[in-house]
Amino acid sequence: MAVLRRVLIGAGMAGLVAPRIASAQEDWPQRPVRIIVPYSPGGGTDLITRVLAEAMRPSLGQPIVVENRAGANGVIGSDQVARAPADGYLYVSVTSGHLTNRYVMPNMPFHPVDDFTPVALLAAYPMVLVASSAAPFSDLRELIAYARANPGRVSFGTSTALNSYVGHLFARQTRTEMTEVPYRGGGPMMADLIAGHLNVGWGSPESALSQMNSGRIRIIGVSTSERLPLLRDVPSISEAGVPDFDFMGWVGLYGPANLPAQILVRMNAALDAAIAQPAIHQRIIAMGNYGNVEGAVAFAARTRADDARWSRAAQEGLLQRAG
Repeated sequence: MAVLRRVLIGAGMAGLVAPRIASAQEDWPQRPVRIIVPYSPGGGTDLITRVLAEAMRPSLGQPIVVENRAGANGVIGSDQVARAPADGYLYVSVTSGHLTNRYVMPNMPFHPVDDFTPVALLAAYPMVLVASSAAPFSDLRELIAYARANPGRVSFGTSTALNSYVGHLFARQTRTEMTEVPYRGGGPMMADLIAGHLNVGWGSPESALSQMNSGRIRIIGVSTSERLPLLRDVPSISEAGVPDFDFMGWVGLYGPANLPAQILVRMNAALDAAIAQPAIHQRIIAMGNYGNVEGAVAFAARTRADDARWSRAAQEGLLQRAG
């Protein structure tokens, strides 16, 4: 079972904080804490956030209320947190698309790195490559061979900037010519895969697993270097002869910029206690995620590294659209 590793940060800040403010932070939280999920109810981010929020309650001694504020690919709900006071009572739970938005959407009302404090990575997951049963190939190696022999004949569906990026990266690293078919959501893409109108599609494990019972689609690969615990029989892309292909999406928790270190430590401790429960850990894995999570220091480093990655991807033309 994965164990959270947290690093105490900002210990030297205590002497710089006025006594009255420090006392208020030590007593935090004195009322319910809110987490905004800026997407529709029932999705993977929503479910993960609700599971962990309920498990954190005993450690904090206050309820954690999860609210859905969907719209503009997560921008509307995130903007509310960016503008909130850094008092520890409002957070946002987002996918890694939070960082890609500024490279594919004009006129962003906030900076996704500078206007937030990274709190923790809550879950990590691969993108999965799903094939229609009507496709003229049955596994990854056959797909690559077919695409090389038939340039432009393979169409891959996408519904977010993240899986669009993975699709273009896959085509580049396999030296194949494939045609992207963008969709406004994973549902319509899966419907076209089931109907045989689309060869393959990139999506989250959750969206693909919900359609597996149809028998008309199959998951043929995962985008990370390791196999997903829930899909042990599905190979990674690198196993199919694409070395160093490794991409992971994530769900992360952010607060407003300048969140006090004392509150970060309390939130991280509550998450430690939540994910250490075997039942909670297994529920996260059962949703199609890996067990690894990160505390504030590691997640802040990941945020900076991923933002640099998306900047390069946008310059190279691999990050072209928003979901």
